[in-house]
Amino acid sequence: MGVSTVKPCSKILLSCKYSSFLGFPKCPNSLFTNLPLCRPNPPHNPGRSGHRPLVALSIRQAIPSPNLNWGQSRVFSGHCRLGRDRGISVISNAASDLRRQLSSTVESHSGEKSFERIYVQGLNVKPLVVEKEGNSGLDGRGIDVSVENSKGLGEENAGLGQKRELSEMEKEAWRLMRNAVVNYCGSPVGTVAANDPIDKVPLNYDQVFIRDFVPSALAFLLNGESEIVRNFLLHTLQLQSWEKTVDCYSPGQGLMPASFKVRTVPLDGTNETFEEVLDPDFGESAIGRVAPVDSGLWWIILLRAYGKITVTDGSCMIDRRMGIHGHPLEIQALFYSALRCSREMIIDNDGSRNLVRAINNRLSALSFHIREYYWVDMKKINEIYRYKTEEYSHDAINKFNIYPEQIPAWLVEWVPDEGGYLIGNLQPAHMDFRFFSLGNIWAVASSLATPRQAQNILSLIEAKWDDLIGEMPLKICYPALEYEEWRIITGSDPKNTPWSYHNGGSWPTLLWQFTLACIKMGRPELARKALEVAEKRLSNDRWPEYYDTRTGRFIGKQSRLVQTWTIAGYLTSKMFLENPEMASILTCEEDLQLLEGCACALTKGGRKKCSRHAARSQVLV
Repeated sequence: MGVSTVKPCSKILLSCKYSSFLGFPKCPNSLFTNLPLCRPNPPHNPGRSGHRPLVALSIRQAIPSPNLNWGQSRVFSGHCRLGRDRGISVISNAASDLRRQLSSTVESHSGEKSFERIYVQGLNVKPLVVEKEGNSGLDGRGIDVSVENSKGLGEENAGLGQKRELSEMEKEAWRLMRNAVVNYCGSPVGTVAANDPIDKVPLNYDQVFIRDFVPSALAFLLNGESEIVRNFLLHTLQLQSWEKTVDCYSPGQGLMPASFKVRTVPLDGTNETFEEVLDPDFGESAIGRVAPVDSGLWWIILLRAYGKITVTDGSCMIDRRMGIHGHPLEIQALFYSALRCSREMIIDNDGSRNLVRAINNRLSALSFHIREYYWVDMKKINEIYRYKTEEYSHDAINKFNIYPEQIPAWLVEWVPDEGGYLIGNLQPAHMDFRFFSLGNIWAVASSLATPRQAQNILSLIEAKWDDLIGEMPLKICYPALEYEEWRIITGSDPKNTPWSYHNGGSWPTLLWQFTLACIKMGRPELARKALEVAEKRLSNDRWPEYYDTRTGRFIGKQSRLVQTWTIAGYLTSKMFLENPEMASILTCEEDLQLLEGCACALTKGGRKKCSRHAARSQVLV
């Protein structure tokens, strides 16, 4: 029975014995056209090369288009069996024929020696070229090709040609992150969110989260190991949502899951034969039933980083009530970065020019809007303080009718004379003046902020070091919601009490993104200083998920220990600082062409052209 005759359920269980996407080798739109059938393999280290399958990857699958019908494009030669948890498991009746067909495809390329034998079709990823004096043993990606990585992950940074001995803390971090690796059909596909052996009630921390895996993926990539990242990208792409997730509500096409878990289920209802399935969660099991909006954006950013290192030819983090509804900065920054990454990977031809033009228009409008209206410093705050309200005019200064009384008392004394930041949110008659670290840091890394604004953001972090770094980097937001404001906005959330968790908690995993921004702006000393603060406690505290109190002095009251993205964030920060040229796999430089045209076309109908030239002048100063 083909999938075109039944709608998949919200949870798609990809079978290990015969994966649902493998029964369709002739589909022109199939990402896995040449991927062999999944079969159990002996355990091996992520990234260790052997004879690998040939994968044809199209950017059309990486960025689903509205007219691409995934459900109807999959017609299986086998039959669909409704598995446990409403999932679908496909067992092909023509498995032997398909195996022979795919095996011949792989064998025909078994003699090729290209890196990992991955061929990306339709992607235009510029390889990362690293030149170091006196380092003839490095190839174009900065990978040490003169020394065989025979010690395994974590014992030596062979992937980046490092010869120094790792510290005991780094060795411990690598060991813990290795223990967190999840295997599917004998191959690594991700890392669990937390892996504390003492914790008997892991809730969903034993799953692979899309956002949590990003620092782990970067650590593996920077260490010269890419297989686990490749498997993660391919399998999560295949887990995109097709059907409703919560009651009668349907997400947008191509929604990535928040997380997934490898489950072992009986085959054909017996307890003698078992198969592994991937069970995704699109938010229908999450606290508050929040949809993972940021997962797909992180996926694109990671795809670009993976492509730069390996291809040589070619809900957001705050997911509980915190008053961030509307247009939160974090989503705007990730969306901007995802668009920049997508545009870079699309081949410029007649078929893609309309798409590239649409991306450029969106980038142009988004960058102008954030730079012009989200930015605050002492000068801007004083301007808002003197705003007139209820203006009705094309030339209105107070375009969003912001009331000066909204300026919080803490802000006037907190913002330094030298420095500024992008506010957390902007809506008509409402500005969220809280400082959100991830959104500001990623605005620096992606060049959503102007160079001047980016420098001022780092200057503010330096000036307010005790508030934002304290005894453990990095505050997720500042300040915390307290008293009546906390009760109204969070609903008296017992996990988001003041200066805890998402409400002003300190999250060590943000360290790698802070390091990225510091390197991009030529201020690595700030990242080293923050790293030294973290190294005093992380290992002794058993790598907590987050810290509480105003300065981050206590381990979070509900913080999981041996948290994988805390470990990975630390390792990635260390490797970025030792190899700063590798930061370019994630950062984007300023694109002045985006500021040339006005996407909003305000010149029509006699209306005044917008002040885009003013934003461009800020860049050139």
